[in-house]
Amino acid sequence: MDIYKEIFLMQQTYATLFSLANKIQVKGDKFLELLTSRQYMAMVAIAHLPEDETTLNNIARKLGTTKQSTKQLITIMENKGYVNVVPSKKDKRAVNVIITKNGKEVLLVVAEKGIFLLEDLFKKFSTEELETMWDLLKKLYSFDGEEQDGFEEEGNLNMDEDTNELQMRVMKEFERRRIQAINNGNTK
Repeated sequence: MDIYKEIFLMQQTYATLFSLANKIQVKGDKFLELLTSRQYMAMVAIAHLPEDETTLNNIARKLGTTKQSTKQLITIMENKGYVNVVPSKKDKRAVNVIITKNGKEVLLVVAEKGIFLLEDLFKKFSTEELETMWDLLKKLYSFDGEEQDGFEEEGNLNMDEDTNELQMRVMKEFERRRIQAINNGNTK
């Protein structure tokens, strides 16, 4: 391959990823309404950490950002009553972030909207394309030798019984929309 073409492709890929991340954040903020995209992902990160390990450092690592950026985000969510910051029982120098009852309620509403945001974002992709994209993004993430600490495991938030019913309703609607998109030829 021509070295100039390869540099061009890398520049274009970088520029596209940068613009795409900003575009998704702006669209996500409008779509999710109650939480910004970053706040939502912080809540998801907290939910995917063991309760006694929800430190600012661990949340930052999940999000791929700095402790300082995470602290600002958590402070905003704490002021809204979505999280509480409590001293860590494991490390006297650290704090743990706990999602409040109000935070869980907001997270539930936003999670429902989030599924439809994802459906809108990825409606033109087949399952195979999504798998390939995810593999390529993980490969790109590890450019510096650090693997992504992802969200593959189940979250550990204890929600009420109504959550299962809501999840089933949302998944049925999601499936209906995917089938409609496929039948309309929007997958390619």
